[in-house]
Amino acid sequence: MSRWSLLVLCGFVFLPFAPAQETPPTATKEDTPSAKKAVKSEPKPVEKTEPLLIAHIKLTGELDESPVSSDGLFGPPPENFKIKLDRIHKAAKDDKVKALFLEIGDLSVGFGKLHELKIAIAAVRGAGKKVFAYCQDPGTKTYLLGLTADVFAIPEGATVNLVGLRAEVTFYKDTLALLKLEVDVLRMGEFKGAVEPFLRDSLSKENRAQISSMLDDNFDHEIVAAMMAARPARKWTAKQLNELIDSGPFTAKKALALGLVDRVAYPDEFEAGFKKDLGGSVKIERDYGRAKASSDLNPLSLLSAFGSPKKKSESKKDKIAVIYAVGPIETGKGGASLLGGESVGSDTLVEAFQEAEKNPTVKAIVLRIDSPGGSALASDLIWRAVTTSTKPVVASMGDVAASGGYYIAMGTNTIYAEPGTVTGSIGVFGLKIVTGGMEQWAGMKTDVVSRGKNSGVNSSTFKWTDSERAAMQATIEDIYDTFVDKAVAGRTKAGVKITREQLLKLAGGRVWTGRQAKANGLVDHLGTLDDAIADAKKRAGADPKADMELLILPRGSSFLDKLMDGDMKTPFSAIPAELRTLPGVEKGLRMAAPLVRTRQDMIKAMLPFGVEWK
Repeated sequence: MSRWSLLVLCGFVFLPFAPAQETPPTATKEDTPSAKKAVKSEPKPVEKTEPLLIAHIKLTGELDESPVSSDGLFGPPPENFKIKLDRIHKAAKDDKVKALFLEIGDLSVGFGKLHELKIAIAAVRGAGKKVFAYCQDPGTKTYLLGLTADVFAIPEGATVNLVGLRAEVTFYKDTLALLKLEVDVLRMGEFKGAVEPFLRDSLSKENRAQISSMLDDNFDHEIVAAMMAARPARKWTAKQLNELIDSGPFTAKKALALGLVDRVAYPDEFEAGFKKDLGGSVKIERDYGRAKASSDLNPLSLLSAFGSPKKKSESKKDKIAVIYAVGPIETGKGGASLLGGESVGSDTLVEAFQEAEKNPTVKAIVLRIDSPGGSALASDLIWRAVTTSTKPVVASMGDVAASGGYYIAMGTNTIYAEPGTVTGSIGVFGLKIVTGGMEQWAGMKTDVVSRGKNSGVNSSTFKWTDSERAAMQATIEDIYDTFVDKAVAGRTKAGVKITREQLLKLAGGRVWTGRQAKANGLVDHLGTLDDAIADAKKRAGADPKADMELLILPRGSSFLDKLMDGDMKTPFSAIPAELRTLPGVEKGLRMAAPLVRTRQDMIKAMLPFGVEWK
């Protein structure tokens, strides 16, 4: 018998014992003592409230943009910058998520990626969700990112290294002399500072001017103006912030007193405070939105992980292809870079454009560039693939798209850059490392039998003769003229009215920020990768705001793919990160990189090798 049946039965049992006259004429069955007793004995159901979900995402390191394989070997699949951004955007749209918790590590990004992260965080706050940021030891860019959150906290022992901007250029002229090495150089453009580290022991007037201009632009906009916009309640003035930055770094206690951070707390204290901040019990979902590691570790699955990634079956829906050009540009397939990360191979990028061209579901292409340039030949081969595409192509610039990185963007329909993108650097140079002196010092002697007046052009033992130098100079000038002509044609195609004479004033190897490039007509829009994708959708005849599948190219390679292609043979790429951070090691690798690659593709369209933006 059910509980409700018992209650009803009890009502009928006790009612006859109650005198009829004691019940008021207007009384109902619910007013009787027995009914009240029955109702009172019924337990009320307890409402169970779900804890408020907080999405946790960790941001650290370089946030490389290279396409990655979707298969993890002994853990979760690797993530690139786009995947990190997608996870933040997912949190903004997820109704279950009530807040975002960003754990920020040591970020090594430029102002391009930093701006995209800030836009993504603003979207979370725009969705009515709180953003909490925590960093143990913030540098300038890490601090600027944390400041965009509702609550930014650091531990008690932390130091806020808000100390401004700095560009360091390391010169190797004397080092080469110690090694009995010489450098033969030809260049076009008075601002082409890429070769200065090998020829001088200090900055030229022209190179110092362009670096100073870029630092001023980013300092004023990316630091001072950004801080004022992020914390309007502080009512900071530009003068106050300049003085404040000049007095940095700051202890946690001082940073809190100055209003630079919102809280000083240890990680457990900070997380414990979420309950009070959100007004209810909370649940933190660690690594929100990240793909899980495969639990299947049998031998067959390991062989699969080492082998080529499985090509997922693609839908028949319309798509936008996003083709990534990340790292220095070189001929061939590219692969592991001397300084870590990946290089852009012309063969790989051309094949990616051909795949997008042949795919009937691809309606437009976005070329995402994060490259300082490199081989002039490779850059031109990629440019050709861009210009021959029958589908709309939109360029999106990340942290850097300079020299060869700008070259490959010139053939697109329109160019998007971040405000702090490093771009431009329209210029070329020829570089040859001459090892004859070192060979003689080591007891080696070279004898020559030749046919052809300029047969020694590619010899690393001897400097260029007058005849060889004249021939190489003519080649450099011709390639530079081609670079300028194609830049004018590309700008004209995009609707910018610019003459060759006007563009020459912006060229000469000079580097610009995205803001400066936009003002000078070198790029068309300031915006993110998402803005470029929206533009591509519009050009494809789709709604810019509609969800549309993305085809990511080139496809991520597995460990075995890279090994078979020879990408893993590069000795410097295998150097552990801990060793690379030792004083002098990173700078030594930076000097070694162009030395190793000069015999192939001696003519370069590349950003200065030795500039460290800090």
